[in-house]
Amino acid sequence: MARQQKVDRNAWLRAELLRWFDTAARDLPWRGQGRTPYRVLVSEFMLQQTQVATVIPYFERFVASFPSVDALARADEADVLRHWQGLGYYSRAKRLQAAAKAIVDDHGGRVPRDVATLLTLPGVGRYTAGAIASIAYGVAAPIVDGNVSRVLVRLDAVREDPTEKATIDRLWQRADELVQGERPGDFNSAMMELGATVCVPQNPRCLVCPVAEICRANELGLADDIPPPKKQKAVAVERRKVYRVTDRSGRLLVEQRPAKGRWAGLWQFPTRSIDDAPPIDAEWQPLGRVSHRLTHRQYEFDCYTSAVATPDTPPGTVWKLPAELDKLAMSKPQLTIRSMPVPAEAESKVARTKRRAPAASPR
Repeated sequence: MARQQKVDRNAWLRAELLRWFDTAARDLPWRGQGRTPYRVLVSEFMLQQTQVATVIPYFERFVASFPSVDALARADEADVLRHWQGLGYYSRAKRLQAAAKAIVDDHGGRVPRDVATLLTLPGVGRYTAGAIASIAYGVAAPIVDGNVSRVLVRLDAVREDPTEKATIDRLWQRADELVQGERPGDFNSAMMELGATVCVPQNPRCLVCPVAEICRANELGLADDIPPPKKQKAVAVERRKVYRVTDRSGRLLVEQRPAKGRWAGLWQFPTRSIDDAPPIDAEWQPLGRVSHRLTHRQYEFDCYTSAVATPDTPPGTVWKLPAELDKLAMSKPQLTIRSMPVPAEAESKVARTKRRAPAASPR
């Protein structure tokens, strides 16, 4: 009898959630008429650790420039990174392009439809594989991301930490039970939609939830307490100095980051440890401070600016005109530093430098 009640509860939940999704789903560019396996692939990579509202404009520009798997596979990596610029977690862009190349080379240019094959692609884990298989192809594959996890632990009043392995395994098993039925892709999308718009982390909107009457956390008055609050971890703070220097032609001195590590391969103004010397001898003036928070680290960039008449070119750096710099990918803090206004005193020095300096010799 208990098993029958569980089956009936699951069926009721599926039906109500799909009914709600048909009328309440947000109009997103990778849904509806815009849903193709490639577009789902791109959207799932972009949505990793990033909110939907942030992703939408990046997604639209990205698929406009790289409209197919083949176009993305053949694209220059620097161009791919430039289209990702500002979205963060740039390794995702590299893995997405690597996945596109694997799809072209090993799968005839068609995004695989089964989870096992999807898992062989670079950057595709259990959640991403399930999302692509179910949403793009209608395969009954479970998914558990942050939104789905929160919905599941509240539905069943699971009080254990949802980040612990035993709980994670339990949630994946539960998601697999629920996805078995008609329209598995829409059901998975509905679960994510519910978590993103109704079953939110703080102050869940239980009064308008389509499945509130079978939610155990709601029944017990525990929706605000499940899942338990995350333990706050100390965040390491790293300080850097950044030097934005302009020459008489308006060029800016930049360098490319190493191929591995944080912001790998992106361009930046010369950035040094707090105790290191500036890249060139110049009259440096404070430009301001830029703070940038990552998941487990915070950066503090103390920024300086200067103008030089006869520029040196330190090893590993190049001079770029602003129009040339527009074509290079830079991290969000570096873009912020680029846009910072020049102090009045430094502005006057730039003008004096341009008036006095002889014409620049070509390099």
